[in-house]
Formats: sequence, C-alpha cells, structure tokens
Amino acid sequence: MAATDPRTAGLEVYRVGGAVRDALLGWPVYDNDWVVVGATPDMMQERGFKPVGRDFPVFLHPDTAEEYALARTERKSGHGYAGFEVHASPDVTLEEDLLRRDLTVNAIAQGADGELVDPFGGQGDIERRLLRHVSGAFSEDPLRVLRTARFLARYAPLGFSIAPDTLALMTDVSGSDELEHLAAERVWVETEKALGEPSPEAYFTTLAECRALEIWFPELAGEALAQGLAAFEPVPEYEDTPLAHWRYARLVSPLDDPAREALAKRLRLPNAVAQLARHVALTGQLLAAPLATDAVLCWLERLDGWRKPAQVKAQLALVGVLAAEHVATLEAAWEGARRASPQALMAQGFKGAALGEALREQRRLAVEEAL
Repeated sequence: MAATDPRTAGLEVYRVGGAVRDALLGWPVYDNDWVVVGATPDMMQERGFKPVGRDFPVFLHPDTAEEYALARTERKSGHGYAGFEVHASPDVTLEEDLLRRDLTVNAIAQGADGELVDPFGGQGDIERRLLRHVSGAFSEDPLRVLRTARFLARYAPLGFSIAPDTLALMTDVSGSDELEHLAAERVWVETEKALGEPSPEAYFTTLAECRALEIWFPELAGEALAQGLAAFEPVPEYEDTPLAHWRYARLVSPLDDPAREALAKRLRLPNAVAQLARHVALTGQLLAAPLATDAVLCWLERLDGWRKPAQVKAQLALVGVLAAEHVATLEAAWEGARRASPQALMAQGFKGAALGEALREQRRLAVEEAL
C-alpha cells in the first residue's frame, strides 16, 4: 500500500476509480490506480517513477507498474475522447480531479488511512445501484456513452440502472456529431470488454436506447438487434477463442454477408474476430437444414479445413452446443475428407485441374459415406 511505500513517502496519495468502487461492491480488485496531489513530474521522476507518454501526467511505479497520475483538470478543446487540454499542477485539488471523472461511483478516493473522500455521492449511488454522471462535463467525452453502457453490462446483475438524467445526456451526445469522431479501435475496445461482461446484452440495448447504436452499429438497429441477442447464447468453452469473440460472432450471425462485412469494416475488427464471425454464420447456415453432402463439403472448404484444422475444431465446438447430435457425423466427414491424398492421385497420373477435380470428388465421397 502507498502508506508504507518508501517511494511515495511524504506524498499525498489516494487510491481512486475502479479499485475503490469494486472494493465497496465486494468485487475482487485486481488493479489499483492512484492519484497524487501536490506533486510535480520532476518529483515523481526523482523517486524513480516512469512517465507514460510525453504530455500526460501519468507515471508507472518502478516496482509494481501501477499507474500514479498527478491530480489534473481537463478542458474540452476538440472533438472525440482525445480532444482535451490537460492541466496538472500542484495546486489542483483532489476534489477538482474527481470532478473530471465520468460517474459518481468512479469518483471516490481512498486515503492511506483508509478514509474515503466522496464529494459527489458515489457511495450513495452504489447503495442505490445507480450509474450517475458527476457533472455536465460528462457529455464532453463521447467515449463515456460507451463506457457507461459497458458498466451497466457489468453491474446489471447487481441491480444497477442508469440514472434518467445521465441517459438523457448520453442521448444528447448521440444527437451531436461527437460519437462519429471516436476512433473505431476505441469503439471496439469498449465493445469487446462489454461482450465479456455478465450481461453483455445491456450494452447494446442501452446504446439502442440512447440512439448510439444507429451511429456505430446501424446493421444491428431495430429488429436485427433482437435477432442477434436471441442468438447470443449459447457459446462453446473453447480455450483458443475468447468468450467476447464468440459472443460477437453469434450476435452478428443473423446478418447477411454484406451487412456483417460492413460492420466489421466500420469497427476495423481484428482479422481473427471478423473471420470467426464469418465461420459462425456458415455453421448456422449449415445447421439450419438437414445435413447434405454438398453442404457439408462446402462448409469444410470455406473453413479451409485441410490447411487450417483449428478453424474446423472451433466450429465443431460450436456445433456441440447448438446441435450436439451432429458432432460425431461432422467429425467423421471431416476426418474422412482429410484422408484424401493428392500424392496418391498424382501417382495415378492426375495433374493440373484434373487433380483438383479428382481430389474434391474423393473428399465428397468421404463426406457422403460419413453422412
């Protein structure tokens, strides 16, 4: 703790943000963030703290790598979440630093003596299970719309809701052009985190309610969202694929190919996530009708099952939770098709296009036998 740490001895240090919030909720605390009042960058570096970036007053503890930020204020100077001028100096008070934060539950500080500093009623909002903005400056940072929806995805099972006036501010931000200035990568980071939370559907329904969904996820607006949320679960426990990625792929699986690709392009999805979404849609289409030889062969081909067996294994895991009765049959079809040998066909004199046709026919016969 900071109270016994020689590197912070003599400094006015407070634990802030999520660590304080989650401790009050009885949730496990994995990471601590700290704010330092009355210090300068030179003072931090003299104690061995490593600066993060050039223009941002955040430092990493040389031993724990935890973040220590100088107390600061922010002033809106441009568009998007990065459009702020930061002012950090020894005269910025703890209350001024907490005032710039998004939600009251995140604007509680804890001193070295364990005492809480809560100028905006965050403890009361935790007791009332309410996500409420600290000040009107909430609307200056469009990323807070997504963050608040993500917090609801985390805490909805505890009975949390978003305060009506906060939801109104979120709707106002959606009605401006601020959300459009967010970087796609930041939108995906918030979305990916929300997809890993206990109630990910709350993230999307909240964005729909405050009119943000139609800006970044227009393909999911309206009935498409209900269809996607209906397909959310179940997903397999497959160690090579994060839960959030399965959930995204299931969410967009009811979309047609152009809509799904347009969304992936807008979000600048990692290739692995976009590819998983394609594969999950393929598997859904396969299982929507009785298994047929040509359909199964096409499924294996589009999964690139001969060169990338892990992609087939992942989809077989999905089949296991959607239609377990088909797993053994599809595994047999895949294994049989994999045994088709291009070398054996070449030894028989096949080459060029004829070799490809003969190889595909052998695979087709193997699939047919399995079915």
